[in-house]
Amino acid sequence: MSRQDPTSRSRPPPEGEEEATSVLNLGEFQNVDALTLSEASLVITAVLAKRTKEGKNMNNELLPRTLNYLDTFARFKKKENVEAVERLLNAHPELAKFEKAQLGSLCCEKADEAKTVIPSLADKITDEDLQELLDEIGKLMTD
Repeated sequence: MSRQDPTSRSRPPPEGEEEATSVLNLGEFQNVDALTLSEASLVITAVLAKRTKEGKNMNNELLPRTLNYLDTFARFKKKENVEAVERLLNAHPELAKFEKAQLGSLCCEKADEAKTVIPSLADKITDEDLQELLDEIGKLMTD
């Protein structure tokens, strides 16, 4: 019986011990600013516009592809709504930046859903306060 060589290499184990479970352990990213998908879309759109205006080479296909992804999944299309969501989220200093970005990107409808997909919220905010925040965010969603 002949043994064939594997067609792919095994992945090395992750270097850090980052996890986003009931306790956030984001390693070197613990206190780093995090963007919602909508905020990232605004930033990349501005970068592309600036580069185009300055006549810089636009042969990089990654930025337009990333922008296409963000346009598909970003929940807030208008700059005013993105800023309003950021203000709503920043009114909750008890939440980590990562949690705020997740809430602003996922746009859960119910508090229990948000606490299921973002387990670290469990002991940081009451269901009532979280539901109020989610309802306010929901009012700003655009098609």
